[in-house]
Amino acid sequence: MPRIGFFTRLLDEGTAAQRYGWALEQIQQAERAGFATAWIAQHHFNADEGGLPSPWPFLGAAAQATERIRLGTAVVTLPHENAVRTAEDAAVVDVLSGGRFEFGIAPGASAENLDALGYTNTNARQLFNEKLPVLRAALAGEPLGDAGMVLQPLAEGLNERMWQATFSTNGSTRAGQAGDGLMLSRIQPGSEVGELVGDLQMPLIEAYRAELADDVAPRILASRTAVVIDEEHRAAALQHLRTRVAHLAERNLRSNGEPISAADLSDDELLRYTGTYFGTADEVAEQLAEDQAAAASTEVSFQVHSLDPGHAITMRSIELLGSRVAPALGWTVESS
Repeated sequence: MPRIGFFTRLLDEGTAAQRYGWALEQIQQAERAGFATAWIAQHHFNADEGGLPSPWPFLGAAAQATERIRLGTAVVTLPHENAVRTAEDAAVVDVLSGGRFEFGIAPGASAENLDALGYTNTNARQLFNEKLPVLRAALAGEPLGDAGMVLQPLAEGLNERMWQATFSTNGSTRAGQAGDGLMLSRIQPGSEVGELVGDLQMPLIEAYRAELADDVAPRILASRTAVVIDEEHRAAALQHLRTRVAHLAERNLRSNGEPISAADLSDDELLRYTGTYFGTADEVAEQLAEDQAAAASTEVSFQVHSLDPGHAITMRSIELLGSRVAPALGWTVESS
């Protein structure tokens, strides 16, 4: 059965300082609620996507604010980064956290971001393929450069805690061949209204498992959007549905390949399109029970985006996921 994790996108309305503070409080709440991991996203330039270009200082703060919960990147966009410097930052966070760091990476990077960061080559996949071996070598303590420099501090075991995020079976195959963990998104691009992300992601899981060596245990992380409420908060949480979910969905809504308007969809249809599990603890547990990819994963990490109901409801949702939803499903909750 999967264990549970928390995934913050830092999308609450507020200043950067407020967002970072709320996110730290939410990670502390997740630790109290028995979550095994807390993951953060890296986004350059765009505050609407989270406004956290460097995960390392934030993770250092989270390491000092927590004791047990594992802390991970979901993800570092490796084409943007210097591979050796990234290895150094990861090693420092791992030391500060007492070996609790989990290292999620991905090739996704826009040409605009790469250009703004000073790259003349804006082919993200090519950059990823060039940088990943350098990152692995640095983490392994191999000599670097003509002078044979070695990473300090040592990143012991971090190569065994790498995860690759992907939307494709090709990416799943690469992660399996490398023996890395597989990270799946809360949505699957190209899905249509009514299609379940848990069904669409099963081929990715199967491709990953098929490539793993016999002596390598699978590590599969499925990210899911879930907002768990007390009944009296239902109306307040759903106020965000038309203003946030509908706005995000409007650009990509399709039915049988044809564009449709969010205004034509019910609240339940919009929630399903954005992969949002919403309702009381009993309702969300019932919805998650139908998600076959989540059940087939070793971990499910929960976020509140796209609904983004605010800090107070997010804190309560974390509590209910740990105390009510996960136990109802038989999923693993860590002792406090």
